[in-house]
Amino acid sequence: MTALSFHLIATDGAARRGEITTPHGPVATPSFMPVGTQATVKALAPATVRATGADIVLGNTYHLMLRPGAERVAALGGLHAFMHWPHAILTDSGGFQVMSLSQLRKIDEKGVTFRSHLDGAMVELSPERAVEIQALLGSDIAMQLDECVKLPASRADIERAMRLSLRWAERSKRAFAGKGGLFGIVQGGDELALRHESLRALVDIGFHGYAIGGLAVGESQEVTLRVVGEVAPALPVGSPRYLMGVGTPENILDAVMRGIDMFDCVMPTRNGRHGVAFTRRGPVSLKNARHADDPRPLDEASICPAARTYSRAYLHHLVKANEMLGAMLLSEINVAYYQELMAGLRAAIAARLLTDYEAETRAGWAQGDILPR
Repeated sequence: MTALSFHLIATDGAARRGEITTPHGPVATPSFMPVGTQATVKALAPATVRATGADIVLGNTYHLMLRPGAERVAALGGLHAFMHWPHAILTDSGGFQVMSLSQLRKIDEKGVTFRSHLDGAMVELSPERAVEIQALLGSDIAMQLDECVKLPASRADIERAMRLSLRWAERSKRAFAGKGGLFGIVQGGDELALRHESLRALVDIGFHGYAIGGLAVGESQEVTLRVVGEVAPALPVGSPRYLMGVGTPENILDAVMRGIDMFDCVMPTRNGRHGVAFTRRGPVSLKNARHADDPRPLDEASICPAARTYSRAYLHHLVKANEMLGAMLLSEINVAYYQELMAGLRAAIAARLLTDYEAETRAGWAQGDILPR
């Protein structure tokens, strides 16, 4: 099996076009990873996800640890075989759940003790166990266990969590024996000095790639971009850079222009399940009554057949009737739009035309969806 490596192909300003080699195939960057929390990207079959252009998805260590269990997945051939996805998989470490399930967990130096949200059972997750679970799942890219702090927070709390995450990073690195790669996670909230301290320490430990964590957790967009703009250029040039949990198409465009390579977010599928489509002209709410008699497709120029084929009136009907197909089609359309955005970014960076692509893309979003019939 091939170990993880990164090849930088082209740059345009701070933006980077590259390729990550993984045990289950290459990942073209900038890359958006659809979120498959429980070994499934919600409302989409694996073949559909692949058809959108995705070459990597994300799985969740905490949820798969609880159900169906990492050992069971391993016995069934690993996560790739289990979910019928023969391409690359990144698994998070459970660190986000340290924040999101704060009422159900206790943190100490050893790790995190959760009360399962499924049955109330007590479950321990240490840095070593998090790495072990990800190895049992067979992930191509594993993440260190970290503590993610919701913002705003005091400097003292941010610093405590950052230093604990660094100690956990060292333990994660010692425990890692997987076939792919292990990423360290830069913490430090909105305190830039702490971010740089975390970054330097992680680089000294040495990881296959580096993530910026602890953003999109309550801070303003201005703060997010300030942190990304400060941290991303300081990360090693020869390693992939991953901004965790971000975000909207505009968030992604902004972050790519600051040097980020990888993204994940539940937004495309979550919004799809709630009747909102992402398009070249910005988001479209299919709940809106103005679509009820509209025979036009959602986006006649989309790479996604569903966006070109089904009328707005039909999609509106599915959403209003709460039909399962509505969630499926809009999730497919949204994931495809995100992949189309990433492909456009890759091509623009390679051609050194990113400024033109940015202007064209933003103009399309600004135009909105009010079009002549």
